[in-house]
Amino acid sequence: MTKGIYIATTEDHSGKSLLSLGLMHTLLGKMPKVAFFRPIVHNTEDDHHTQIMKSQFDLPYKIHELTGLSRKTLVEMLNQDKLGEVIDTMIAKYKWLEDQSDFVLVEGTDFAGEGSLVELDLNVLIAKNLGLPVVLIGNGKDKSAKDLKSAMQMAYKSYEKQEVPVLAVISNKVKPENLYDTQKAIQKFLPPEAESFVVPQNESLSKPTMREIVEVLQAKILFGHDYLENKVGSFGVGAMQLRNYLIQIKEDNMVITPGDRADLILGALQANISKNYPKMAGIVLTGGLIPEEPIIKLIEGLKINLPIVSVEDGTFQVANKVGDVKANIYAYSEDKIRTSIELFEEYVPITGLIEKFTHFENKLLTPRMFQYNMVKRAQASRKHIVLPEGNDERILRATALLVNKDLVDITLLGNPDKIKSKTLALGLDLNFDKVNIIDPLHSELFEDFVETIYTLRKHKKINLDIARDLMSDVSYFGTMMIYKGLADGMVSGAVHTTQHTIRPALQFIKTKPGSKVVSSIFFMCLEDRVSVFGDCAINPNPTAEELAEIAISSADSAQAFGIEPKVAMLSYSSGSSGKGEDVDRVREATALVKAKRPDLKVEGPIQYDAAVDPAVGRSKMPDSEVAGQASVLIFPDLNTGNNTYKAVQRETGALAIGPMLQGLNKPVNDLSRGCTVDDIFNTVIITAIQAQGI
Repeated sequence: MTKGIYIATTEDHSGKSLLSLGLMHTLLGKMPKVAFFRPIVHNTEDDHHTQIMKSQFDLPYKIHELTGLSRKTLVEMLNQDKLGEVIDTMIAKYKWLEDQSDFVLVEGTDFAGEGSLVELDLNVLIAKNLGLPVVLIGNGKDKSAKDLKSAMQMAYKSYEKQEVPVLAVISNKVKPENLYDTQKAIQKFLPPEAESFVVPQNESLSKPTMREIVEVLQAKILFGHDYLENKVGSFGVGAMQLRNYLIQIKEDNMVITPGDRADLILGALQANISKNYPKMAGIVLTGGLIPEEPIIKLIEGLKINLPIVSVEDGTFQVANKVGDVKANIYAYSEDKIRTSIELFEEYVPITGLIEKFTHFENKLLTPRMFQYNMVKRAQASRKHIVLPEGNDERILRATALLVNKDLVDITLLGNPDKIKSKTLALGLDLNFDKVNIIDPLHSELFEDFVETIYTLRKHKKINLDIARDLMSDVSYFGTMMIYKGLADGMVSGAVHTTQHTIRPALQFIKTKPGSKVVSSIFFMCLEDRVSVFGDCAINPNPTAEELAEIAISSADSAQAFGIEPKVAMLSYSSGSSGKGEDVDRVREATALVKAKRPDLKVEGPIQYDAAVDPAVGRSKMPDSEVAGQASVLIFPDLNTGNNTYKAVQRETGALAIGPMLQGLNKPVNDLSRGCTVDDIFNTVIITAIQAQGI
């Protein structure tokens, strides 16, 4: 089950605070440990809204643990094309909080920096990669039901397009007379499972306090420290005679006047205590002018209940600044916090919504989520991987990354002096105290390994001399380390052929009980999903029986790595339309899979487009559970599989992780000779996870 919810909006000052406060208050009544997370903030060490949540609900975390990146850092990373690293940071921070708590409330960006479309897309991307459903909140202030519907529908479609579920839409700050029409308009474009709620505009929440005015103006407080929470409903410039100004005073009015206008200052104070005039919010004295001593003495003798503050700016400059002040909620805003929670409880019937949150199951796995999960699984149970090609630059660079991230234990095969010298020449930060280096020919293990291979293979006419020759080969030596329990897995192939890499494993590690076929899969990390392609590296022309086993192994591998298996047995035709030896073999293989594993969702024969494109899938095979949503794609032969994975990789920019071999008793994985450092890194991580016994 998903352990979080993402609160998103479409513009600034929509009232996310109301939703966050209300939800957190309710969630903490249902579960003991709820965390709060803001992916993008102005300051990761001192974010005022995060401070509200932390102090109000006594959250046992530091501010930087509840926040992701500052806006400045975000912009710098985006300018350097580091969007992937941005998402990785969000996932890591969120997952850490998820591990500490029962539920995480995530609040999206403020729409106070980039253009609104850029920020909308960023929120969609973050929610998608965190695997969270969304509650979308809209700003209904000064909008008709029609206008608000248009804005919210556009935002909703942005999430829908990226397959991010929106569980509810909340229209906030709506005029009371528009509540019904707004709720009805929003519900029209929502699916039945999503709900629409409407919260009316609340005047007390829309008014800034004198404290907020003081902070914006950087004012000096002269009197009334205890009344800074007074709400400012309006303001007026006192530039006229007192008798003319008094008739303009309104409830919660703030007076802006030069500091030498004693008549207006004293008149406003008198009006504030008079039963014949409304209560005021405060007085701002401009121009850096302080009333003269007799006036100060007079004010000190009065019992006033409003703040008087002084600023250096001129009257009209101050008026312009005050006009731009937006009401906010702070940790000290007790009245606003209480009002927000009460409003939420009154207008958002939360019980059903909370049930949806806590029972929501995310079925979307993005490439970034997949890679993050792989790293965390490797860390959870540390394994020892041997890399026979220890002299290769790419192997050394990948080793440095793996060791520095403390993910696995590594043994490199090769000459220790040459490996260390090359590492130094490359300028790599590699701690050799954490890396085991073995030169097979000079290892104390060599003779024991020779005896073992001789014993295992003497029935194949191998003598001790041949055994020594074999054990001089790094692939045989590395594989024997696995056989002897001195390593948990092996990754090779950067400079050796596939046959050279897997031959020793086939000879004495052998296949798992019940497995007759060693096959391979690639995890294809596409833009918005991870698919499994098999077999793309091992079996040239599998029989129907072998194809069925490849499909079952691939489905099990997908499941083990967090991908729901929906298996497409690919061919050049879909359903019963095609005839011929090749399509009949796929049809037979599909029947075998269904017979052996009735629990699996499998479809075949099916064409690639019908397997992955929902529209084509519905058109060609409308009743299929797999068509249009396949996650495991089984190719009929190596020629098709190998070319397809490479075409998809090159044309779409997809990351292909693998090949990962299936069917062996212990994990041995092959690299392409054109592999990159990232390929090696990912393959080692996969091998370590396999070694955990998946």
